[in-house]
Amino acid sequence: MAGTAKRVLVTGGAGFIPSNLIRHLLAATPHEVISLDALTYAGNIDNLADVLAHPRLSFVHGDIRDAKLMAEVVSQVDVVVNAAAESHVEKSIIEGASEFVTTNVEGTQILLDAVRRSPVERFILISSSEVYGTADYAPMDEEHPLKPRSPYAATKAGADRLAYSYWTTYDMPVVIVRPFNNYGPFQNPEKVIPRFITQALCDQPLTIHGDGHASRDWLYVEDDAEAIAAIIEADIDKVSGEVLNVATGIDIPVSEIADMVLDALGKPRSLKVHTPERLGQVDRHIGTTEKMAERTGWRARTTFEDGLERTAAWYRENEAWWRAVLQKDASSASSFSAPARRS
Repeated sequence: MAGTAKRVLVTGGAGFIPSNLIRHLLAATPHEVISLDALTYAGNIDNLADVLAHPRLSFVHGDIRDAKLMAEVVSQVDVVVNAAAESHVEKSIIEGASEFVTTNVEGTQILLDAVRRSPVERFILISSSEVYGTADYAPMDEEHPLKPRSPYAATKAGADRLAYSYWTTYDMPVVIVRPFNNYGPFQNPEKVIPRFITQALCDQPLTIHGDGHASRDWLYVEDDAEAIAAIIEADIDKVSGEVLNVATGIDIPVSEIADMVLDALGKPRSLKVHTPERLGQVDRHIGTTEKMAERTGWRARTTFEDGLERTAAWYRENEAWWRAVLQKDASSASSFSAPARRS
């Protein structure tokens, strides 16, 4: 249980990971939360529908690239969790990186400068394990070279190192968090696990890039929310200026994930279809867990089997939510078409 109540700003608050974080902070801590989101394709206000009326939550519709707004909001809080990001990897490859640079890098800079003017107790940047690229060695620790393999990952690496520079230059209480591959409720069906689940629910082919050998360290989103909350509570001297992996230490190939999804939903494995390998594909992602445990006491506690079962059940029970997301995505140039309804 958290100690003294704080005012926590969560940017990108209507996104997948931050909305789950907000739900956790409201349920398990006394903190007040300000959720800020520009509500682009990555932000969905429906992700917060069940908590929007909570007395400790306020919502600000705004963009982290708005310097005046950021100055105003940051001056009112104790902790900043910057989770705002353009995060659609294939969009960054196909349509270009411009939006990713301005949101992920410039937006982070604007927020950091707001904190310089109005200091906070801690600034937590939600980076990404994608900054590592394919593992040079496994598991990847926080000292692993940064070799991003997509424009999205490169902009996350830029924000990551920019935040670090503000710690070294201005002695700002910056903590850089590198979560590995999250999955769970409220994740956009563009991502592989909810895409497999929704394709299987509609008896449509599960499309697998290449031979499916690429493996990931799969982190259940509620565990990630607990990890970020633990960083908010940690002794600042133990985490300031540090990079912290948030991982399970176990990786599973995408092809096995497809099999597990089909088995969980009682669908035939013949639904698997292989497509050409994705540009900039990362072969293997697996993270160390020791530093995070040492600095905060946190370790992942959800097995993949349990997390997948809970995730599949959520998508099965919330078809209206994901169909609405797919329909929204289909209206943009980078969309995925909604699967046909079963007859």
